[in-house]
Amino acid sequence: MGGWPQCLKNATALLLRSQVPIVMLWGDEGVMLYNDAYSGFAGGRHPDLLGSNVREGWPEVADFNDNVMTVCLAGDTLHYRDHELTLHRNGTPERVWMDLDYSPVLDEAGQPAGVICILAETTERVAADRRSAFLSSLSDELRALTTPADIMSLTADRIGRWLGASRVFYAEIASGRMTVERDFTHGVSSIVGEHSLEAFGPDLLAAYKVGTPVVVRNVRTDDRLSPEASAGLSSREVGAFVDVVLFEEAQWVGLLAVQNATPRVWTASEETLVQEVGERVKIAVERARAERDRLWDLSQDLLARADYVGMMSAVNPAWTQALGWSENELLTRGYATFMHPDDEPPTIEAIARMAETRQPTRFENRIATKDGAWKHIEWTVAPEPDSNNFVAVGRDLSEAKAREADLQAAQEALRQSQKMEAVGQLTGGIAHDFNNMLTGVIGGLDLIQRNIAAGRMDRVQKYIDAASTSAQRAAGLTSRLLAFGRRQSLDLKVTDVNALVTSMEDLLHRTLGEQIALESHLADDLWAASTDANQLESALLNLCINARDAMPNGGKLTVETDNAELDDSYARDYPELQAGQYVILSVTDTGSGMSTSTIEKVFEPFFTTKPVGQGTGLGLSMIYGFARQSGGHIRIYSELGQGTTVKLFLPRFEGEIQTDVAPAIAIPRGAGETVMIVEDDASVRLIVTEVLNELGYGAIEAIDASTAIPILQSSRQVDLLVTDVGLPGLNGRQLAEIARQSRPHLKILFITGYAQNAAVRSGFLDPGMEMMTKPFAIDALATKIRDILGADPREI
Repeated sequence: MGGWPQCLKNATALLLRSQVPIVMLWGDEGVMLYNDAYSGFAGGRHPDLLGSNVREGWPEVADFNDNVMTVCLAGDTLHYRDHELTLHRNGTPERVWMDLDYSPVLDEAGQPAGVICILAETTERVAADRRSAFLSSLSDELRALTTPADIMSLTADRIGRWLGASRVFYAEIASGRMTVERDFTHGVSSIVGEHSLEAFGPDLLAAYKVGTPVVVRNVRTDDRLSPEASAGLSSREVGAFVDVVLFEEAQWVGLLAVQNATPRVWTASEETLVQEVGERVKIAVERARAERDRLWDLSQDLLARADYVGMMSAVNPAWTQALGWSENELLTRGYATFMHPDDEPPTIEAIARMAETRQPTRFENRIATKDGAWKHIEWTVAPEPDSNNFVAVGRDLSEAKAREADLQAAQEALRQSQKMEAVGQLTGGIAHDFNNMLTGVIGGLDLIQRNIAAGRMDRVQKYIDAASTSAQRAAGLTSRLLAFGRRQSLDLKVTDVNALVTSMEDLLHRTLGEQIALESHLADDLWAASTDANQLESALLNLCINARDAMPNGGKLTVETDNAELDDSYARDYPELQAGQYVILSVTDTGSGMSTSTIEKVFEPFFTTKPVGQGTGLGLSMIYGFARQSGGHIRIYSELGQGTTVKLFLPRFEGEIQTDVAPAIAIPRGAGETVMIVEDDASVRLIVTEVLNELGYGAIEAIDASTAIPILQSSRQVDLLVTDVGLPGLNGRQLAEIARQSRPHLKILFITGYAQNAAVRSGFLDPGMEMMTKPFAIDALATKIRDILGADPREI
């Protein structure tokens, strides 16, 4: 020191007498000279700092000090307020705040020779201010939360991020165990679950019971930790921690833990923050629990906590109110004993599946009341983190079920009313049309009788034709009724729709007349359809007639075919339609079109827009029934004044098209074969018997199955059984089954005017069986019988 310049001696004498921390950085290297107050600030760095160069003495802030030296040795000053730096005063990083004033020290020549710094550490004040803002914000957030789990989760996240901790959690303490529902982690694994308090060791547990924060800076060197406890904490990636114990009425109920993966020197401010947060979270949890308890008591839903073994540990008062069981009865019996026997297995299975997947689930079952009744309960259950228990919320569905039953009864009554109204409309329409047709039949027959009696034979044929026309009209009405009701006998076969349309073009041209232009747009790669070709022809003709009537002044009618693949989204809009591949047959006209209200009614029976006396109103309803019975669909697109498009969707047939062409032949006769006719209608039985006798067959008559069975089970020759399907007692199909037991190769012809189970032939007929629909022509009956008898049933 004897060789020091006087300016250095004067500055040193000044700083040594000061009570505030002062450090002098001398020369270009910034050799450090400081007083006792600064040595306290330097912490573990003293006394090694004394005489060291400042950039090397504080390497973690070397850039900051380099700037100080550059500025002040140039003659300027620097002033900082609450300046934040991270220093390693005690071997670990530490955030500190300081007021710093830097000034140059001048030599005898008046030039800067060093720098003097007067500092005041403001860490505690700044930390207190920041802690206050943090706690205020945290309290505001906690007030908005209603469950202890959410409160714990938010608190752990906020303080973990604020302190830069590795793990933070709030644990509930009960029965010597610590339960962690949620935790904040950064770079370490989660410890959610149950843990024994014995792992802490007796010394640390004693420290917890004091009630003050337990601060550990290094788990490997803290004397309060046993070697086992130290090793256990290290294995969980804990190097240091601050624990705040929470008490209620002298009982240890909770623990707020802030952990660091490596050893850490916790500042007093950090320790205070953790303690204050712990108190706030305790208050928030108590508030949430009080609210939860209030809701628990007031809730009308059944609330419970139960384990996977089969017992409940807590139930709310709603159980007793809804079911009549006392709390003691509910908690001392297995919960499965309260379930309906049919509901117990699926309920236990759902709970077991939840235990395995750890995901909430919902189900419905019936729970016994104390008076012996059953109540429908809808349950929502969710697992607890401990893997042993779950919570359940049950809603009593009794009133909802009763309302649902009342609604179903009301809907059924409405449907019945609508059904009776529709039946009245249907029967009225049928009576009107049939009376007109029967007038033609009865009147024609009466005139035939009068003319024959009077010997006037010249006009008999005219009356026969009139009666036959009326009868044919009646048969057509019956066919349309069956089509509407989806009870007609469909012969679903592979059909080339393009060929069908082409074959009908001449007929359509004649039907439409000269004022209407007919165009066909047929797809080249059209799929084959599965449908009844005869019914499809009738439907197409009917659609074209409707289109013609909608264009009284002429226009254009377009028939188109195309392929379509309908996906699930399209099918969802039409519950009766299945997704899949369809052949579309479209008929488009340029006529008057229809309103939306008319479109909604066009498929109703007897609804028609035509004048009274023109049409039965069964045309579109017949087509609708045919399309639905075929497994297809029908759509109408129309606007007033813009024309109408009707699209028939027919199921695609996977296979090759085969065209059967039957040559025209004379009415075939029999060769003495014996035919049994079973028909309960005397007129039909008489006609069929007469036809058989005239054609050279032997006929055996039976009125029903009970009359026919003894004959069929005898040794009497029967080559063909002709039976009505709708017989009284055993029906025709059942009679055929009995007949085939004793005559396995017996050929059978069903005749039907209506058959609930014979709507689609392919699902009704076995080999050696055929079907005809009433009414039928005599030559058609003769041809069908000859075809059957001429074929080997084992080849059919």
